[in-house]
Amino acid sequence: MAQKTLCFGIVKQIKQALLVLCTAILIFSLLGCDRIFGPSGDLVERVSDGDTLAVKDAKGDNFNVRFACVDAPEIAHSKKEKQSKSSLARDQFDWGAKAQERVQQLVKQGGDRVKLNIVDSDRYGRKVAEVRLSDGTFIQEVLVREGLALVYRSYLNKCPSKDVIQLAETEAKESRRGVWSDSKFVKPWEYRSLYK
Repeated sequence: MAQKTLCFGIVKQIKQALLVLCTAILIFSLLGCDRIFGPSGDLVERVSDGDTLAVKDAKGDNFNVRFACVDAPEIAHSKKEKQSKSSLARDQFDWGAKAQERVQQLVKQGGDRVKLNIVDSDRYGRKVAEVRLSDGTFIQEVLVREGLALVYRSYLNKCPSKDVIQLAETEAKESRRGVWSDSKFVKPWEYRSLYK
């Protein structure tokens, strides 16, 4: 009887050790999946402004992506714009810099990877896409909800998530977030028609 109990004890310890070993192997295997299969999504090489990214896809092709559904405030590109004394321009560029910074934060949060739902291309050859992080965070929705981008109604027909975007803007307006708190702010498309 004592031998039987001893055998059962040894078998139980072996089973527990095997369970721990298998669990450890499984965890280490999952941690290494990115190294084996490669990370998912396209690599963001640069955040150009509050609604444009430069990305590299899995094949190594580089291209620019314009955010579908939204238009973010402009950033200063030229030396003349950077030195502008116009309060309208400074206001636009300040909000544009905030939008760009927020996109950079979101991209970093996503490990510099995004998933694209390409819906069109524009006259500049950019892919127009809904942009999400691997956890599903919809970048355009975040920007609009925080008042750092506006619904681009002229192009909503090419926006699969237009209802989500419009609801986010309604909430931002009502809460006076971001540009909605700034009575001097000029919508990006109006600013471009005046100054570009």
